[in-house]
Amino acid sequence: MEIGIRELRDTLSRQLAAVRAGRTVTVTDHGRPFARIVPVDQPTRLEQLRAEGHIRPAGRRKRPAPDPVPATGTVSDLIGDQRR
Repeated sequence: MEIGIRELRDTLSRQLAAVRAGRTVTVTDHGRPFARIVPVDQPTRLEQLRAEGHIRPAGRRKRPAPDPVPATGTVSDLIGDQRR
């Protein structure tokens, strides 16, 4: 079900009752969807794909970003120095 912001605000209790009953409400702004209200006990698409075995969690964590290199001046200056 799609609903505009104003209508959602005016009928919030009714819409939340629909979500409680298992329905998903898509919120639109000038006809363009931007948010979705879903029941908490309903698995997300990611959880569903993981349960079906189509995807799996990463085997290891991402490495942290390296420490920044100390420099003076602007990025443009640094690039200019490397081009010389």
